[in-house]
Amino acid sequence: MDESKGTPKAVVFSAILHIGIVGFLFLAILPCSSYENVFNALGLPAWMNPITCSKPLELQGQIIEATLIGTTGSPPPKAVKTKPIPDTVPPPPTVPPPTPQVEAPQVKTLPPPPEHPDVKDQERVVEDAAEQAEAKQLQEEKQRQRQAELDAQAAKQKEEKQKQLDALFAKMDAAAQQTNKLDNKAKQAKQQMDDLKNAQDDAQADLPDAAQRQTGNNSPNSSLADLYAAAIQNAVTPNWLRPDNMPSVACQVHIVQSPGGDVLSATVDSSCPYDDAGRRSVENAVLRTKTLPYKGFESVFQRNLTFTFRPQ
Repeated sequence: MDESKGTPKAVVFSAILHIGIVGFLFLAILPCSSYENVFNALGLPAWMNPITCSKPLELQGQIIEATLIGTTGSPPPKAVKTKPIPDTVPPPPTVPPPTPQVEAPQVKTLPPPPEHPDVKDQERVVEDAAEQAEAKQLQEEKQRQRQAELDAQAAKQKEEKQKQLDALFAKMDAAAQQTNKLDNKAKQAKQQMDDLKNAQDDAQADLPDAAQRQTGNNSPNSSLADLYAAAIQNAVTPNWLRPDNMPSVACQVHIVQSPGGDVLSATVDSSCPYDDAGRRSVENAVLRTKTLPYKGFESVFQRNLTFTFRPQ
């Protein structure tokens, strides 16, 4: 077969095919009303029209006029899924959505007040306000009273704590004074023990140590009464606990004794210059002695004896 003759025929057939396809597509996109208009213009019967429009619904009632919105008024076409195409064109600039306009709230106009207001309602409002004010005042008064009670309770607790502290300090002071007294007594007892030891070392009974010994002065008028007074002094002195701040002056003591020298009572004279502690120390010294010298002094013995105590 000659190829030069077959090539133009193929081109012609191809052109006819493409034209037919284009014509078919053109006829396909035409609306049904265009076909009806063409058949009506040519005077052809309607049954020969392959494409006819559907008749509208015929309903009874009044005709309602309506205006279509949009380009055609038809519903939007259904979304068709398509394959994603690579984006080669830059996206358009983002346009911010329009700001919605906020409508100003409508102010409702209040109805005019009644020409004849209800007096009872006003009186009720006044009474309610008075009751609320009275209740508030009563509540405030209760709160003030409660606060006053709390303040009084706190003050009472503070006072009780202060009393407890004062009592504790008083006990501490008393304990300190008692400790001082015991220390003084311990010192006096130690001094007495030292005095007794010195007296024993001297091997002279019923005599104090050398620093306190009653010695003679070679007086030609020495009597047994003076020796008796010196013996009582030597017997009482070891039993005497000397208080602090004791003056070195004499003090008269009234002693009641039984035959044999047993001491029954001892009372300092009112002329004694000692204080109460000093007076009690002398009386206790005589009472602790219990028995005064008697043997050898029977002739000068006195049941009621006034003795002159001299601190040494």
